[in-house]
Amino acid sequence: MAVQQSVGPDPYFPANGDPRYRVHRYELALDYRPGPNRLAGTARINAIAGRAALSEFQLNLADFKIGRVKVDGRAPHYTHRGGRLRIRPAKPVRAGAAFTVEVHWSGNPRPVSSPWGGLGWEELADGALVASQPVGAPSWYPCNDRPADKASYQISVTTPSAYQVVAGGRLLTRTTKASTTTWVYEQSAPTSSYLVGLSIGKYQAVLLGDPGLGGVPQHGHIPASLLPEFSRDFARQPAMMELFQELFGPYPFGSYAVVVTEEELDVPVEAQGLSVFGANHVDGVRGSERLIAHELAHQWFGNSVSLADWRHIWLNEGFAKYAEWLWSERSGGRTAQQLASAAHRLLSSLPQDLRLADPGRKLMFDDRLYQRGGLVLHAVRCALGDDAFFRMLRGWASTHRGGTVTTAAFQTHVARYASEPLDDLFASWLHETALPPLPSPGPAIPARPPYPPSNADSA
Repeated sequence: MAVQQSVGPDPYFPANGDPRYRVHRYELALDYRPGPNRLAGTARINAIAGRAALSEFQLNLADFKIGRVKVDGRAPHYTHRGGRLRIRPAKPVRAGAAFTVEVHWSGNPRPVSSPWGGLGWEELADGALVASQPVGAPSWYPCNDRPADKASYQISVTTPSAYQVVAGGRLLTRTTKASTTTWVYEQSAPTSSYLVGLSIGKYQAVLLGDPGLGGVPQHGHIPASLLPEFSRDFARQPAMMELFQELFGPYPFGSYAVVVTEEELDVPVEAQGLSVFGANHVDGVRGSERLIAHELAHQWFGNSVSLADWRHIWLNEGFAKYAEWLWSERSGGRTAQQLASAAHRLLSSLPQDLRLADPGRKLMFDDRLYQRGGLVLHAVRCALGDDAFFRMLRGWASTHRGGTVTTAAFQTHVARYASEPLDDLFASWLHETALPPLPSPGPAIPARPPYPPSNADSA
């Protein structure tokens, strides 16, 4: 059963999101023209008020022209400044009552500024993609932009017929009229606003694996010129899916898609049911295979099991980092112990000023958080032993599927599988800044024939 665990503003981004209500469904109808980078949209947002009546509330939306706003069919008073659409309904919404907001907007979408550069809607040379983590979603649609507010989505995108539209979720319809095509996707699983993925480009679709054998449908969408390299680089993704389902439990969504753009990206883009890679991540020699494993693992840890707020980001990135090490170990590469040792050596040479359980906004994407997060999982594995550790992981993914979690919830969960208290382990790894000693090695998961050794660097 999914558990929702956040009731206040996000401490790292207090201007984003409104905890006074929650959304349970977005229906977005978008019209996008790549040449002039012109977006026009309508959003129908179904929400529920919290414990107090709503005389006013806010959505996050970047600097677009607002055409119309309605609340339960009636025009409210609203202001739109500084990325906030403040709405005062004609009649206050009763505590606990359902209500519907309709917003029409248009303009030229562009990334919103952040300490990490532009986030959200990114215009490409021939198309567009969305890269929203952590606060880029308002760059293209109005939303309650907080990771704890998870909702279902239906997204309709109309664009010139030369382009393909890929979104996280199930493609319901694709309808062509004259020179445009409308793509309609449904994502029924609860989804955080920053995890709503979208890519518009000229792609060739390929099937990965065989879903006819009861597997998860997996598709690639790539420029035709990159097909030979892609075919080798992503050939083992179905084996990753098989392994992660064995170790983490059933894949939490209906399908999984990967997109490769013609342009280079600094890092792959994480979204729910969808990952976007740059052309630089496709080299024909599996040079980015660890990133393929990392993004796939996020479907369990980060997307299905989501953060209550951004203080707990290590629960996303540490788990995905450790999944890289597990894939390396299982596929005949370096063991998790060897990779943990390399990570520990690296961290021991770097500043000791990161508190993993609450790194602060400045350090939330620091590479040390990823490495130390992976080491936490390895330390827990060494303490529990493999049998209890992987039962713990499967239980974590199952119990919190579709919900939100905190570091404290993880500590409580792990304690159920431990034969002795792990308070000291968690205190040193999560709540103190000094790097603890390298965990003692546990037994490695043996490699097995379906996964031949990789040429990729798994560090």
